Amino acid sequence: MSLRGPLTLQAGRRLIALAAPAQKLADGVTTRHDVIAAEGGRPDVRVVVYEHDNRQRPSGALVWIHGGGLVMGTPEQGDGLCSRIAAELGVLVVSVDYRLAPEHPFPNGLDDCYTALEWVHLHADELGVDPNRVAVGGDSAGGGLAAALAQMADDRGGVPVCFQLLQYPMLDDRTALRSGPDALMWSLTSNRWAWAAYLGHPAAADEARPYASASRRDDLTGLPPAWIGVGSIDLFHDECVEYANRLRETGVACDLHVEPGMYHAAEQLVPTAPSMRAFVDGLVEALGKAIGSNAIGSNAIGTS
Repeated sequence: MSLRGPLTLQAGRRLIALAAPAQKLADGVTTRHDVIAAEGGRPDVRVVVYEHDNRQRPSGALVWIHGGGLVMGTPEQGDGLCSRIAAELGVLVVSVDYRLAPEHPFPNGLDDCYTALEWVHLHADELGVDPNRVAVGGDSAGGGLAAALAQMADDRGGVPVCFQLLQYPMLDDRTALRSGPDALMWSLTSNRWAWAAYLGHPAAADEARPYASASRRDDLTGLPPAWIGVGSIDLFHDECVEYANRLRETGVACDLHVEPGMYHAAEQLVPTAPSMRAFVDGLVEALGKAIGSNAIGSNAIGTS
């Protein structure tokens, strides 16, 4: 995959939207679209809310952030996983339609994610959510935004995050400075272009803005516990392992799962492969253990 400019990006967005198969919602799960009024003159933020018909209130909640290299994607591409989480764990899932680069570079997309997290807390009673059991998570670029969101929430206070669910997260812009063998599905070229689009400049040795790149944060002390899953041949492997080790070194509990032979987003291309099913099962189970599970249905995963 290679993204080289605005016209190519627009074509790529249209192609992905047309080619992406519609994902079936888990049984018993309904969705609705809410629009959150943002402060400070920022545009409203759309979220897709996933809820099982028999959810017990109050429940935990997951603020989910979709992938797409910070330049593509919509919440609906996660219908399968988000609805599965809502069904199996009996939690509320709120997926954010954040603004995309290059039209909206940092910090616009992250600000939208914070608006959604804040909305869940401010409306916890009417949403039927326990504010002490609110997690953040995402895949790829969304995982990187989720890690940055956890940092921002910790610094600002008032909107506690109890867990980080990071699926092969895009954590470190300095990976764009690498050379050497390329990776499947998300290449060095795509990574360089995407980071430049998001940051507003090509990746460089220095990036002083807080939260622009989650791995740039010097002190990870006090952040929420995390689960990080990544493939052994994913472009993001090294940055994910390093971030997990740094979390552990500062006393933050982090469960790191490295899937042998897995390339970026492989579970989306070969979802029935036993290793990919186990990878996603582990992700869902980790979330259930972290935020509690009001289990629904025969396939539900219970708490530890």
